[in-house]
Amino acid sequence: MSQPKAQFVCDVMNQNFRIIDGLVTVKDAVELMRRTQAQVLIVEKRDAQDEYGIVLLSDIAKKVLARNLSPERVNLYEIMSKPALTIKAQMQIRFCARLFDKFGLTLAPVVNKEDEIIGVINYDDLVLSGLSNL
Repeated sequence: MSQPKAQFVCDVMNQNFRIIDGLVTVKDAVELMRRTQAQVLIVEKRDAQDEYGIVLLSDIAKKVLARNLSPERVNLYEIMSKPALTIKAQMQIRFCARLFDKFGLTLAPVVNKEDEIIGVINYDDLVLSGLSNL
């Protein structure tokens, strides 16, 4: 019996993200997400020694909507998760699934060898695109 073909994160990742400045308000960020159909916002690094931040719709719901805060007065840097745990583009999808399980992730940015974000990966991508191609 032949071994299943190794599939990598870069083969199944998606482009439903936007890179954005942390000073943008939640209101403006939600409008950007709606307009571009992005499912996640990656908050830019401030300098070379900084790390990426990440904001999901669930963060906005829990940290702004549920607390009855004004989206016009809250900046992304106030609600982002930082540092964002990133996934290497050449990681095998089975190891990515294990990493998600171990750290309780549902979505993560994908980086190339230069540590630049080139996509995002989530369970939908892993299962619907990854598993179905094995």
